[in-house]
Amino acid sequence: MNANRLFALLATTCLSAAMPAFAQDAPPPVTATDAPGDTQDGEIVVTARFRNESLQQVPIAITAISGSSLAERQLNTVETISAAIPSVGFRSGASNKDRTIFIRGIGTITTSPGVEPSVSTVLDGVVLTRPGQSTLDLGEVERIEVLRGPQGTLFGKNASAGVVNIVTRNPTDDFHAFGEAGATTDQDYRIKAGVSGAIVPGKLQALIGGLYSDFDGNTRNATTGNDTNGSRRYGVRGKLVATPVDALKLTLIGDYLNTYETVAPVYASTRQVAYPTGIVSVSAPLAAVLANAGVRPSAGNRVAATNIDTNVRDENYGGSLTAELAIGEYRVTSITAWRQWLNHQQQDYDGLPTLTAAFPQGIDDGRVDSEQFSQELRLASPRGGLIDYVVGAYYLHAKTDEVYARTLTSLAGTVQTTTNGVADYGITDDNYALFGEANINFTKAFRGIAGYRSTWDDLSFYHLRTSSADPTNSGAPALDRPGIRAYHRAQGSTDRRGDSYRLGLQLDLGARAQTYFTYSRGYKGPAYNVYFNMRSLNATTPLDELPLSPETSNSFEIGLKGSTADRALSYSLAAYTTTFDGYQANFADVVNGAQVTRLINAGSVRSRGVEADVTLRPAKGFTVDLSGAYTDAKVRDFLCPPGAPVSCNVDGQPLPYAPRVKLYENAAYRFALSDALAFELQSDVTFSSKVQYSLSETANTIQPAYAIWNASVALVRPADGWQLRAYVKNITDTSYASFLAPGTFAGTVRFVPRDDRRYGGLLLRKDF
Repeated sequence: MNANRLFALLATTCLSAAMPAFAQDAPPPVTATDAPGDTQDGEIVVTARFRNESLQQVPIAITAISGSSLAERQLNTVETISAAIPSVGFRSGASNKDRTIFIRGIGTITTSPGVEPSVSTVLDGVVLTRPGQSTLDLGEVERIEVLRGPQGTLFGKNASAGVVNIVTRNPTDDFHAFGEAGATTDQDYRIKAGVSGAIVPGKLQALIGGLYSDFDGNTRNATTGNDTNGSRRYGVRGKLVATPVDALKLTLIGDYLNTYETVAPVYASTRQVAYPTGIVSVSAPLAAVLANAGVRPSAGNRVAATNIDTNVRDENYGGSLTAELAIGEYRVTSITAWRQWLNHQQQDYDGLPTLTAAFPQGIDDGRVDSEQFSQELRLASPRGGLIDYVVGAYYLHAKTDEVYARTLTSLAGTVQTTTNGVADYGITDDNYALFGEANINFTKAFRGIAGYRSTWDDLSFYHLRTSSADPTNSGAPALDRPGIRAYHRAQGSTDRRGDSYRLGLQLDLGARAQTYFTYSRGYKGPAYNVYFNMRSLNATTPLDELPLSPETSNSFEIGLKGSTADRALSYSLAAYTTTFDGYQANFADVVNGAQVTRLINAGSVRSRGVEADVTLRPAKGFTVDLSGAYTDAKVRDFLCPPGAPVSCNVDGQPLPYAPRVKLYENAAYRFALSDALAFELQSDVTFSSKVQYSLSETANTIQPAYAIWNASVALVRPADGWQLRAYVKNITDTSYASFLAPGTFAGTVRFVPRDDRRYGGLLLRKDF
């Protein structure tokens, strides 16, 4: 479908629907203060359905965390919020292009640019298409909303498992400034500051803020002698809000973030355990190499030995223009956005410092250039009639180009052979959609919910791989090396259309409680498996690059939300069951002695469970937040890819990143020491039952159950905006892995989380 025709059609529809409103009173003003995040009777207001609604009234399982709470607990990235929301998981990786978010045990793990994540990350109304873009530092935010379950009706095709909605801080009419500085006992430093105010009072407001952080890391490379697993970030975000007339608000946003990281795995063990036989393979050559380098593999190991420090340089930036126009009681919203993501990673392929006959040595160098342009247009009707609705159209053009090079040296006797392989590949995706969602208000307290989205995808890829072992570009399999395959060239395209929809009922149980039941169908479009080490039947015939079918889901959810009149108790309960067909997943395999992954339609999987969020306020200044999730996420019917071993039958086994039980508790008590000074005690605990990190179900990739306990104390001067907080993370000094995986050739490696050991910190905040 032509994009211009699509938007012309929608614009005509929107204006036609709005015309009767001109006979009404003057349109309500669209002001800079008319923003989500304000409160109604002390309740959080969210935009989960593109309207300002009370969190307790939205018929969706949703958690919202305020920006102030994120800052106080030093939850500065999407990865760190997974500790505070039990239904959320996060997959670590050496490069942020390999990382992704999971909700209710569902997420998409891949290094291929030809597939979108199952969990959508939305930044100020703009959908981020690549998983790596969502690993950004949050900066100064108003709040984060996490919507659980399929949200494709309003948020699009890459929201089949849920949405992480990031809402950044808005400028104010009054002059306002903030500054934040933090330091930890293990040399993690962070500074954040900004100013906000009116350029033209009532008409033009601006905010600009920046951040800088530096952390050497909590692991060490014995070969180079450097600290690793660290990061350095700096960035800036600016907002301009103009209200030239009462009925029109324009918001211009620009942001830039530069990141440098040295995240690398360390060896947890020299063994691997086969599934389903349980046969243990211990690698004596690996044990010898690690021992000579001074590395002792263990569940708490924090020492690696590689020829280079694995590193990634990342630039993530973009801009958007949001226009909100009130026409009578209707509101038209347009969001025009452009973003670019540049990623350059260097990795030690073999993860070892020494060349031996058993293990080749390799260095990887990869570059990603991803660019997207999107346009969204929607119309929201007034509330209170028989039917109120949001309808809209969406267009996305996304292009990702990657160049990945590997230099591999092998040893046979005394002869060294070096092979160079380079892969040049990428995708282009054009996505079009028409969508809408409506409430049918049967009575003031009882309503129906109906939503629909029609999605069109045009997806194409190209791939060219060359190898110095195949100088004539013959593509002969005999010229394959353990980590480098012979010449290959392929390209292809596919186009599909799919449907997402939601149906439901919602009943208000008095003024402060409601219950709902929804059925949702999720849809994620076609995909291509395109990456460095692709398999082929010959020089030009692909084996791994055949198009993947769309992923669809069917979800049933029932929920109950409410609070007491004095808000001493607030609660949200949800039970759900979701089945995914055509599940797009990475499957680990071994080809020519080296670990590879294949993006496949893995068959059918199911996630079902119960979630609860409870807030207690037993006394003034005393708040207790309790959250829990019971998740039963399993493979129903796995489709083994061609050439995979018989052991790939994983029917009935748990999905990765889906602990059966995950709990979170946060308690804070603030009381006055004097008229001007308050003191706060705070403590939080996260518990996770054991979790499998691999779809291949190997026993060595299971993280046992663990709990992390944090606490802080703070002195607060509310009148002048001062806060000084001292905190301790991981009080019990518990070691765990954020990701476990087979080593490139043998053994098991683990990724070390930021809070893998106990550390303390100080945080100073001033709001002017």
